Amino acid sequence: MGQTMDIRINENSRVPKYKQIVDSIINDISRGNLKIGEKIPSINELSETCYLSRDTVEKAYRELKVRKVIFSVKGKGCYTAKTDLISKVNVFFMVNKPSSYKMMIYNSFVDALGVNGHVTLSIYHCEESLFLKALEKNKGAFDYYIIMPHFRDENLKHLSFTDEVLQALEDIPKDRLILMDNPKPQISGSYGLVYQDFKEDIYHALIQGIKKLRKYDKLILVYPSKSIHPYPVRILHGFRQFCIEYNFDFEILDQIYEDMELQSKDTYITIEEMDLVNLVRQIRCKGLKMGTDIGVISYNETPLKELLGITVISTDFKAMGEAAAKLVLNNKKEKIKNVFKFIERNSV
Repeated sequence: MGQTMDIRINENSRVPKYKQIVDSIINDISRGNLKIGEKIPSINELSETCYLSRDTVEKAYRELKVRKVIFSVKGKGCYTAKTDLISKVNVFFMVNKPSSYKMMIYNSFVDALGVNGHVTLSIYHCEESLFLKALEKNKGAFDYYIIMPHFRDENLKHLSFTDEVLQALEDIPKDRLILMDNPKPQISGSYGLVYQDFKEDIYHALIQGIKKLRKYDKLILVYPSKSIHPYPVRILHGFRQFCIEYNFDFEILDQIYEDMELQSKDTYITIEEMDLVNLVRQIRCKGLKMGTDIGVISYNETPLKELLGITVISTDFKAMGEAAAKLVLNNKKEKIKNVFKFIERNSV
């Protein structure tokens, strides 16, 4: 095997071995360890060197060919593709928390970027100090900075930006900056933006589901006001606006408590996963039927909610990551409002 290749197989990982080969070769190209047009080991050579079955290596090479990362020349072997798609764009991707839906955005971005770049993930847990330290440490080291700005104050209230954060964002060259999730802050210059409008999104999503909601007497939003990873208060504003304008009785709770006073014909909108779990558990324990006696809507789509048939109101996280990747690939500075929708299932 050529000395430039660094195929790393983790025997303890649950990631399929063929996928580990694919990722290793793409990473080698991204880091410049493998040059474009360089010959790589044959299937038999790699199989013997890494103690892998021939079928495993063949499957990895087949995927790499489909993705146009490598190509084969009959009688000579396989080579890294001579294509302009392979480049060394380095991206610093800052996420406020490691939730499943934030990781969906990140993974979608990485997948859409493909072999076009290398992405470094930084999670700052809504802490302004961690955010500023990470940004300062990596200033000037990356071609693009993708940032999801969400912070908390001393009372655990959500902040989109602080004065210090805005100043730090001002210091980033705007042709290298792409902001995600929150609407445009008051900073100068032209930069990329893929955002949600938290107030308008929940308002219009509930309008989409209003025929289902009319089956119920009361709407209850479970908004965690003291979460370590706080949620935008604009969600509350949009919920209130909908309920008032469309004449729904409503209530706002901090959490789903033990032994809730569940009343038939109430609909709950939960934001945090544990509140959803606790609510569904109590509905089942009390012999009530979800979607008939009690309505359940969850904020933010996940694959598990789809599997369980939970109605959601959610932005399209995959589309958000893909949109940011397109801004990088096309070197654009567009402002993109991400789609948000009411996804009806059996829980309302």
